[in-house]
Amino acid sequence: MVVQRQRHGRGRGVVAVAAAVVAAVTAGGCSGPAGASPGVDARAARAAVSQAPDALVRAGTSEVRTSMEMATGGTRVTIRGEGAYDFVGRHGRLKVVLPKDAAGASGHRPITELFAPGALYMKNRGAGVPADKWVRVDTTTLADGNLVTGGATDPAAAVELLRGAGQVTYVGEEELAGVPVIHYRGVTDLGRAARAASPQVRGALAAAAKGFTEDAVPFDVYLDREGRLRKVRHRFSFANQGRTVAVASTTLLYGFGVPVVVELPPRKDIYAGKVKA
Repeated sequence: MVVQRQRHGRGRGVVAVAAAVVAAVTAGGCSGPAGASPGVDARAARAAVSQAPDALVRAGTSEVRTSMEMATGGTRVTIRGEGAYDFVGRHGRLKVVLPKDAAGASGHRPITELFAPGALYMKNRGAGVPADKWVRVDTTTLADGNLVTGGATDPAAAVELLRGAGQVTYVGEEELAGVPVIHYRGVTDLGRAARAASPQVRGALAAAAKGFTEDAVPFDVYLDREGRLRKVRHRFSFANQGRTVAVASTTLLYGFGVPVVVELPPRKDIYAGKVKA
């Protein structure tokens, strides 16, 4: 259930968490095709992967873990998140932990992130933002559609990307955290995914399709016997101050059916000033 007290109010001057972290560190319910046996052909593999978003809607909710690894200038950093998500209401929450700086000091408070259709709310986000205020971002205006900005890919966007899957191959049967899964590998097309996506996610993915220089996004995905996504790893790249930053975003889903309550902040708690990186 989501309690949405305010849909409006936008923080201005928002800089992507992922890009800011890189800069800081370098400076300092149905089986279907998913249960196919070894030797599954490309058409069945693609069907299994593209239907994974629907399987999660049937599941309703899940707990979530995320990681976002970035490499630039010979430096590798990882941002981690943990929370829960409702795939019916398209809302959720994450606590995102930023990496230590070059000197080994933490110095970063965890960022609380709330996801809602078309919006991302962040607390403890950026210098100059009062401790009791939130930053709101309209994800349909982000060049990456919130695939990278928050330091964690929106779980709904991560899953809906698979609707644009092509060149899918069956890798094999494996075990993930004690659960039998089927591993597929392929490439998704941002434009095709945006056109096929659910209405709540379509705007953000359409923005990403326009903002990324490459439409092709390689992925590895692991589905359980009910066709539910258990793990997906996407590989993105984006430009940051003239340099190309490679990003590997991983989303893990487990604990299906957990209650997910998200209360979005009211207008008075939205920061409208400039956010520093």
